[in-house]
Amino acid sequence: MERYYIIALGLFGIVVLLTAWIPMAFRRLPLSLPIFCIAIGILVGQSVFNPIDLLGSFDSRLIIERMTEFTVIVALMGAGLKIDRPVGLRSWSLTWRLLGIAMPAGIAVMAVGASWILELGAASAILLAACLAPTDPVLASDVQVGPPQTGTEDEVRFALTSEAGLNDGLSFPFVYLAIAIALAHEEPDWFSHWLLLDVAWRLFAGIVMGWIIGKLLGFATFRLPKGAALVRTGDGFVALGITCLAYSFTELVHGYGFVAVFVAALSFRTVERHNEFHKELHDFSEQIERLMMMVLLVCFGAAVSVGQLIDELDWRLVLFALFVLLIVRPAAGWLSMPPSLPQEERAAIAVFGIRGLGSIYYLAFATGMANFEKVGRLWSAVALIVLISIVTHGLTVTPTMRWLDRRRRIARSSKHNGYRAGQPELRFKGDERDLP
Repeated sequence: MERYYIIALGLFGIVVLLTAWIPMAFRRLPLSLPIFCIAIGILVGQSVFNPIDLLGSFDSRLIIERMTEFTVIVALMGAGLKIDRPVGLRSWSLTWRLLGIAMPAGIAVMAVGASWILELGAASAILLAACLAPTDPVLASDVQVGPPQTGTEDEVRFALTSEAGLNDGLSFPFVYLAIAIALAHEEPDWFSHWLLLDVAWRLFAGIVMGWIIGKLLGFATFRLPKGAALVRTGDGFVALGITCLAYSFTELVHGYGFVAVFVAALSFRTVERHNEFHKELHDFSEQIERLMMMVLLVCFGAAVSVGQLIDELDWRLVLFALFVLLIVRPAAGWLSMPPSLPQEERAAIAVFGIRGLGSIYYLAFATGMANFEKVGRLWSAVALIVLISIVTHGLTVTPTMRWLDRRRRIARSSKHNGYRAGQPELRFKGDERDLP
């Protein structure tokens, strides 16, 4: 056993080094890091060091739930820290449209599709739709804004980053709705309980707790006397402390910790928006996120390679996966966007809603709370959709975003040249303005 442990450590080191090296070595290819992680997992799954065999001795559902939970909250903190734009009704209008129109509509259509195509009951159909509703903050790095204060915050990247930051928490009421329906025989008054606790209170607590904790820790970081302020440490792992505090304290008062973590990051930025320390915090969060993502996707690839997650694969599951990825998300995203948005940007926002670890977390969480029918079918559906989403988005995101960036540069250049051609040039000499 000791020998296997030592070898496993060596393999882990190799995978970590590959995770750091691959993005640099293949940065010009349309291949994302998650694709490489899954490929490594598939190879590992066919070896004698298959990590799935080791999980068989434990409660694998609980392990999956906790590992994905931690990875998602770290990713949510990183996503919140990198957003430079202050929260506002108009400045975040695309986000509110995606959350208020595209997500509920998508859940409703997916639930109907799951009931019809997969022949699931109401509780399982709603659960599957709720699990697949959130876009993933962990795997969507290629379509997110850049690090803090880098100026890479166009409408497409901003909309997808802010959506991924919030809809992971806002999917929770629908997950709890599925749980409430599954447990309806135990609690006759389940609907009012769900509405008051799982919708009203948990959302309110998540937002308020996140905002307060972010503000307090922001003052502790930037506003205390110089000798006591956390910014003096220069330690990026402060981000991990903020993440865990916001999540823990909010969950203790039965709020949505996912919402609180993202809101805490936004609130933290409002205390001191332009300090260089934000980059340190973001970089540390991103490194932890990538490490956890690598471990989980290698295990995911190993599980897929041995057929454990897709053991109920059939034509119905394939049809449902194509229905979700090719029809539901693109149509809901497209219709929720304002017609004034350029069509290519509207299409990018509609299409690039990647599904990932958040979906796996929700399913692991819900199946530990209640008994659902056809659980194996639910796992196979989520695994298949996550796998297809990672591969298709990973192959298409990089060239698409480069194409959009080129179009924006050309448009800005044309606008600037048009202005210069039609307007007199202003030349400055000290405080004097010379007109031609």
